[in-house]
Amino acid sequence: MLVTTGSPDAGRERGPVASVARMYDYYLGGNDHLPVDQAAAEEVIERMPLIRLMARSNRAFLQRAVRFLVDAGVRQFLDIGSGLPTMGNTHEVAQALAPDARVLYVDVEPVAVLHGRRLLEGNDLVGMLQGDIRQPASILEQIESPEYASVIDLGEPVALILTSVLLWVRDDNEAFGAVRAMTRSLPPGSWLVISHGAVGGVDTEVADAVADVYQRRSAAVGRRTRDQIMEFFAGFELVEPGLVWLPQWRPGPDDSSDFEQPNQSGALAGVAFK
Repeated sequence: MLVTTGSPDAGRERGPVASVARMYDYYLGGNDHLPVDQAAAEEVIERMPLIRLMARSNRAFLQRAVRFLVDAGVRQFLDIGSGLPTMGNTHEVAQALAPDARVLYVDVEPVAVLHGRRLLEGNDLVGMLQGDIRQPASILEQIESPEYASVIDLGEPVALILTSVLLWVRDDNEAFGAVRAMTRSLPPGSWLVISHGAVGGVDTEVADAVADVYQRRSAAVGRRTRDQIMEFFAGFELVEPGLVWLPQWRPGPDDSSDFEQPNQSGALAGVAFK
């Protein structure tokens, strides 16, 4: 069962709604956010001062994972729940190493998608579509449409990236069903990249306070146990070092962690092969 935080029935405040994607951009030090996002993010930071480091640690994991996958020969990336394609995101890292790498971003927020498309103008190997991980059939249908068929070919191996997106799907049946539907569509030779907020990282009282901010300002959020997160990798083989805290996943010689303990990153992460 998903370990939820905050009241699922709590009402949101009236007025402009903050965007999870733009709040994440603010944590990363980007410029693609609005005052309402900054206000909500600062409210989170007040309750969880490490949130900026946690966001940067998650982005650093994504970058290391993409480099690893490019070295493994991957040239197609499907990044769901990507947020805004800025601040060292998937296509920037992949195309720096392999200019022919193709990336399709998917995000649920219409404004984030519109903004993302503007940021990606001029790069024909990268696309962005609006989709909800809870509706995998819709995402797959769009991928196979003429508009996106030139970016992602599901007949060839693909790296499916789900970094910090599944914690926004609080219903376990929805979350596991969506991942199974997406991974079934991937041919052998594909990869799965997941990071997920985990029990055993952030103190429960702090997590509850942060979840309350997101519940009121933007969207409900929750964490899962290590065993639950492992279930998402069913049918895949985890590569070393397995499912570990973000800073522990293949840190490079120049990588340093500002956390006293790896679990302070708040999320477990892994990369697996089909």
